[in-house]
Amino acid sequence: MEKLLALVLLILIMPKVNGQRDNLNGKILELIDNETDRYRNVYKDLHQHPELSNMEFETSKKMAEELKSIGFDVTTGVGGNGVVGIFKNGEGKIIMLRTDMDALPIKENTGADFASCVTMKDHYGNESPVMHACGHDLHMTTWMGTLRTLVALRNEWKGTIMAVAQPAEELTAGADEMINDGLFKKFPVPDFALCYHVSPELAAGTIGYYPGPIFAGVKSAQITVYGIGGHGAMPQKSIDPVVLAAKIILDIQTIVSRRINPVKPAVVTVGSIHGGSRDNIIPDDVRMLLTIRFFEDEVFKTIKESILNITRGDAIAAGLPESKMPLVVFDSSDVPPVTNNRDLVLKSVVSMKSLLGENNVILVDPLTTAEDFGKYGLTKEKIPIALFWLGGVNRSKYLEHIEKGTYLPYLHNSAFAPDFDPAFKCGVTAMTRTLIDLFRDKK
Repeated sequence: MEKLLALVLLILIMPKVNGQRDNLNGKILELIDNETDRYRNVYKDLHQHPELSNMEFETSKKMAEELKSIGFDVTTGVGGNGVVGIFKNGEGKIIMLRTDMDALPIKENTGADFASCVTMKDHYGNESPVMHACGHDLHMTTWMGTLRTLVALRNEWKGTIMAVAQPAEELTAGADEMINDGLFKKFPVPDFALCYHVSPELAAGTIGYYPGPIFAGVKSAQITVYGIGGHGAMPQKSIDPVVLAAKIILDIQTIVSRRINPVKPAVVTVGSIHGGSRDNIIPDDVRMLLTIRFFEDEVFKTIKESILNITRGDAIAAGLPESKMPLVVFDSSDVPPVTNNRDLVLKSVVSMKSLLGENNVILVDPLTTAEDFGKYGLTKEKIPIALFWLGGVNRSKYLEHIEKGTYLPYLHNSAFAPDFDPAFKCGVTAMTRTLIDLFRDKK
């Protein structure tokens, strides 16, 4: 259905603007060819000098300097290290283009001659190697290239660009920090907000889209399972919280398979379990950490109720008194799904396909990874948002993976390394074309 609707939109739009479109596409491609060498060096610099979440001090300076050089009015220090640039080009729509800036505490293992050798202390004083293992360096570079191209082509559109460089995406905190600092009060409220996330599964030169919830919402939970400790040789004198925790873990695995509608995706994973100190001591308690992924609030509500019922029911069955019921604490932070606006995505797909070709703009399935970009669409302003996957895999390696099943390093992997040139050119050309068409659209 999505492909059919996109085709209908393409048929309706193309006759009116075909000649104009071909001419503009040529201008965009020519500008990108002239800028690729420049931004390849920018990319390498960003990659070599990563900074952790909420510590993007030098990175944010680089973003601000680039925006100023292009001609934006720039405000720094929004929500910490956030940067906002405004470029007014007459009366028209306001469109927000967002990039993230932070890196991860991972030692790089890509073998690149521009690999990161940076180590940093985080806010807790822990020192770690740092690398851009989630592609934020490519996000920033593509963002810069798109903005520069749009300004160079300002005679082709009217409106206002709102460029946002966001900190702390890896903590899923930066969007909140900028919103709470008045992002949509100090600056214009955009009609649309768009961004990319590099894909470790799509070939460079392609873009992935989904007209709906593309990333999952996330909640964390901590469960403390209580028991009555004692000697491991006389378990009948105790109530073993290790055995009880094991039963709870197994019962939790039935939530998605038996309590959630099979057509509604969800994940409940116990990622950590700790209890006891010696082989012959039954401990007093066991602690577990869980991650929960969902695309609908009702699904999370069912998961939450099920966890509470399972933990309590298993504890009662084990013979524990009321004072020893498990303690379940759900993280208060809110990481909602990234729910793409259907109309915005399908309009954008028409633009992207006109430049990249039908086969290079691909309908993909949602993933249960998380991103805080979705928060921009959940403010009281109800801004339509669209996140697209930007293919990052070297095409020969991608084909080898398809033909032979060879391994492709995923996001947050020490060997993750996007193929810059084709990914950058694809991302800039597609997003430039998309924004110009959105500015021109009278609806």
